[in-house]
Amino acid sequence: MSVGTLHILLVEDDPAVAGMYKLKLEMEGYKVSVAGDGEEGLRVARELRPQLIFLDVRLPKLDGMSVLEAMRVDDRTRHIPVLILSNYGEPPLIERGLRLGAREYLLKSETTPSGVAARARSYTDKGAITEKPKPA
Repeated sequence: MSVGTLHILLVEDDPAVAGMYKLKLEMEGYKVSVAGDGEEGLRVARELRPQLIFLDVRLPKLDGMSVLEAMRVDDRTRHIPVLILSNYGEPPLIERGLRLGAREYLLKSETTPSGVAARARSYTDKGAITEKPKPA
């Protein structure tokens, strides 16, 4: 499957970190949007309906867990695979993220830009990402 048309949303408040991951994903052929806070991330997810979302936990305005909760009750976003990408790896936080519907919980300290691209590819290759649903 070609990744050229696949759209990934990166919800990350650190511009340097966002730029690093965005660059690698774009080099892999993905279209990448970046949201700098939780409210913007939720709005962009609802409007653009990307095929995959990398979501930070500690975000301004609305934390990542709240974003994930809101996405899972919204028909426009509940189907989108979300991978949490965070600096915080406390077991209760990881368990909560997975319970709320994240597919994976990745630690930034253990996830290089190449690792992020590999995770995106794994969802693409598995057929876990489907065509964008038609707007209602």
